Parts: sequence; C-alpha cells; structure tokens
Amino acid sequence: DPFKLGHKSLAVNLSDMAAMGAVPRWITLAITLPKDKSQNNLTWLQAFARGFFALADRYQVELIGGNTTSGPLNICVQIIGEVLRNKALKRSNAQPNDDIWVSGQLGNAALALAHLKQQLILSNDALEICLPALHTPVARVELGCRLIDLAHSAIDISDGLLADLGHILSSSNLAAVIQLESVPHSWVWNHYASHPQALEWLLSGGDDYELCFTAPEVKREKIQFLSKELAIPLTRIGKMLQGEGLSIVNSAGRVIEHTKKGYDHFLS
Repeated sequence: DPFKLGHKSLAVNLSDMAAMGAVPRWITLAITLPKDKSQNNLTWLQAFARGFFALADRYQVELIGGNTTSGPLNICVQIIGEVLRNKALKRSNAQPNDDIWVSGQLGNAALALAHLKQQLILSNDALEICLPALHTPVARVELGCRLIDLAHSAIDISDGLLADLGHILSSSNLAAVIQLESVPHSWVWNHYASHPQALEWLLSGGDDYELCFTAPEVKREKIQFLSKELAIPLTRIGKMLQGEGLSIVNSAGRVIEHTKKGYDHFLS
C-alpha cells in the first residue's frame, strides 16, 4: 500500500528525531521508480505522497529537496531537526542505577509480520491492533522533546528492544537487567505467549518505533506525570548497572536465555 509506505518512510525518520529530543524541521526525499508508460507510477506516487505529506503536515516538517529517477524501487529520506546545544539525548549518557523505561507496547508489529509470513493467524480484532503498528507507526516526537532534562539517554526501538538497548549499553559502557514481566505488550501477545517465537516477537522483533530511555530514580514521579499528561504509557522495565552485558530475568528471578537480539542491518 503506497499510502502506508509514504507514512512509514517518514515516521521512521521522525522516530530518530524523537530519540534525540529534537524537533524535526526539514526533509529531503529521493525516489527511484521503475519505468512505466502507463498511469501506474502516477497513481502510486499520488497515494505515496498523501501518506507522506499527511505526516509531514502533522509535524510541520518541510520538504526542501531531493531527486527522482528511474530504476528499481528505492526510497531515501533524510531528516534534519533542531535541539538546544548540549541538550540532545544520547545513547552514551546512561548512568549506573538509571531506571530503564519504554513507551507504548512492544511486539505488535512483529506479530503482524508473523501473520503476513503465515507463521500464525491473527483474528480480525488482533489485526486491528497489530497491522497499524507495522504499517503506520507513531513517532513519539513530543515525548522525546519532553524527556530532555528528565532522561539521561534514549534510543528508538527499530531493530528490537534487546538490540537497541544494547546500543545504549555499549555506548555508555554499562550493563543492564530487565524484568521480563514488566515489558509492556498487548493482549494479542498474551494470547501467543506460549508460542516458541513469542519472546523473539516481544524482545527482538523490532519495527516498534517506541522510545527506550534511561533516567535517574528521582525522576520517576515526573515521568509518571508526563505519561498521564501525554496519554502515552511509560513503563519501567529494568535497571542500568556497572559492568557488561544484558540480563533478562523472569518473575522467579531466573535469567532467561535469549540469543536473538534483533535485526542486523548487515547480516539479516
């Protein structure tokens, strides 16, 4: 669906801005389209543009340049934003004893993809929750901006919680522990919790585009207030620690072995 593709092409870039606490301002767009003498390209572009510019208008982002050419379909979006000097949220600034938080719910997009790959069959009610998470994700731009002076570090969850939290750990030279039962998910994931791939969909599936951030304990009350103010669930799932590595612990205190961290841009 080119409308949904137009939305997602911009949403994933807006999510990068959100993770830095930046206000998105400008975008460039380059598209390569197959040669087609019929109206197919025009019809496709019109639908793509509706999805793309609906989101651009919502966040008051201006298209300032780009290119179009012929060839295999390829879409390249670049985004530029603004943040006050020395205020940007970084992956490298997490501190020992920081709480680890995530926004929204995880795993819905991965469940939708599993349905499309025929790895499972979702009900219509489940698809109403999961397909929008995959095709038209929400960029947490306002949340990211409001986390400045509350959070020490942040990242958007595009490749999977374990992979992206792992980037914070490596950049900050720290370890972490997360409580499996605290990771927020929908009733759809609960329904498939016994499936062999359930943990992979929740922890490593990616395409969530929620924010994962770390913040000191003294900011808990303010973050909980922010959650209510923005009507965005913010869930505390773990702790930053001295050392190396990421541990997943269940309600019994047992460490869960899970080798797949998430999408790898070079190996997947």
